[in-house]
Amino acid sequence: MGASSSTQQHPPSEQREVESLAASTGALSLLRNAFSKLAHPQTNTLPLQSLQQCFSLNYDNLICETPKVADSFRVLLDNLGPSIADLFFVPENGGLSWIEFLRGFVKCCGRMPASMLLNTLLRVFATTFARAGLTLKLEFESGDADCKISGFLRPIDVLMIFWMCWTMWWDARTRKFSKGKEEIFLPDVNHLVLSAVESCAEVGSDVNFWDCNISDLEIQLPVGKFLTWTLTTVPSLTDCFTQFVYARLQSCVTSENPSEISTSSFGDISSTKAQDTHLLSPGRAWTISLTFRSSISEEFLKLCCPVDGEEAEENLLYRSSLHGRGLNRFWSNIEGYHGPLLILVSANSGDASDHETSARKWIIGALTQQGLENKDVFYGSSGNLYAISPTFHVFLPSGKEKNFVYSHLHPSGRVYEPHPKPAGIAFGGTMGNERIFIDEDFARVTVRHHAVDRTYQHGSLIPHQGFLPVESLILEIEVWGIGGRSAKQMQMSYKKREELFTEQRRKVDLKKFASWEDSPEKMMMDMMSDPNAVRREDR
Repeated sequence: MGASSSTQQHPPSEQREVESLAASTGALSLLRNAFSKLAHPQTNTLPLQSLQQCFSLNYDNLICETPKVADSFRVLLDNLGPSIADLFFVPENGGLSWIEFLRGFVKCCGRMPASMLLNTLLRVFATTFARAGLTLKLEFESGDADCKISGFLRPIDVLMIFWMCWTMWWDARTRKFSKGKEEIFLPDVNHLVLSAVESCAEVGSDVNFWDCNISDLEIQLPVGKFLTWTLTTVPSLTDCFTQFVYARLQSCVTSENPSEISTSSFGDISSTKAQDTHLLSPGRAWTISLTFRSSISEEFLKLCCPVDGEEAEENLLYRSSLHGRGLNRFWSNIEGYHGPLLILVSANSGDASDHETSARKWIIGALTQQGLENKDVFYGSSGNLYAISPTFHVFLPSGKEKNFVYSHLHPSGRVYEPHPKPAGIAFGGTMGNERIFIDEDFARVTVRHHAVDRTYQHGSLIPHQGFLPVESLILEIEVWGIGGRSAKQMQMSYKKREELFTEQRRKVDLKKFASWEDSPEKMMMDMMSDPNAVRREDR
């Protein structure tokens, strides 16, 4: 193997050190197999051209809403693979030795702080941009992963970064499920780009978030602010790059024909495109997944790209336009689901007759870590609030209070309540001053300033929200189950039991009545004919 040859050029201590760093990532066995597969059998070195081919992405069709941007992005993708190989895998004499191959892998996928991983991702983007002949105003002080980066990013550059990360993630996830279609669907991530613009733009930048074209924005975003925003808002963005490198090397090992690794084949994307009609579009689900570094992230990724027979529709528990409006309809669909839930609300800031504000539609969301309960008090152990559209922000628990969720449904029977609690769904704040409150009829939603809420972090859920409560007309409500198949199966079992109990309560056991004389019908007829007659129960 390449290890024996490299020992003649490098000290054994250096080889052990590099192998130890590679082993800490859990990929040492994969790297041995990939090197053996790609290395030249006579020289026992790996040609750089083989690695360039290994990481190359070729597409016949890019599907997105902005063709002009897609043309530039196609050029960028054509240069991504060679840029990764040239940037990290530097041969000393012609081909890569075993140690040089490991050293390059550690540089791009080794265990390092999140800030260094983000610097590495930006370096890949800048190198690919320059190789494609595009202009980027970024400067790196040195070749180290923790070097200082200066300069600016334009909104269109930020869009390219997100699309590049989406492509790498999609490739890593769908490669083994591919069906020979060389096309990729680029989701709408404008909400993510506008979030970076809102957080990183210099003071005085006035952007109409409801009506703007990303490619036309000439705002400069300082790269330092962009790095800080990325680490706090979408900390898992760098995983897209490391997963791509892993998946591509794995493809080198499993592919019988090395030439096959140069073509990226994706599965059927029709189901992914159809999901754009939901409030939780693929781009929004992917964005929410980037806010986590836990197993729940995988459940959101399944909604972005259903593979291996999975259907995203199975996770849609409730949709107001499909199942009907109101808390009762809502409850009949989500009751019995004991797992994380994502509740999305689409609303309109203006009145239906106001033509100027009717286009100001926005989407907010709340993630609960457990199913909902019918209680007249706040409850819950954890959760997040989200501003989804037109800009994206995540508000984590503050740790000061635990008023995570309130969901109260009035009892079906007529029960006297001297001080009835409001029926509806709420998140954060206190009773009567909820940060988000959805009324019982699902007609209106009220969003209050974060000053009333000590449960979730501060921030505006709606652009230019202000201090006064915002009461808006609800356009759509969706609830997605994020607990996996086990939570869905438990809910199905719960519903079957409830249907069985309901059916049993409807049936009347006639065997309990021995004869006509003991039947309730006979008793009622006798009472109507002679109400003064003495009966057995009166004796």
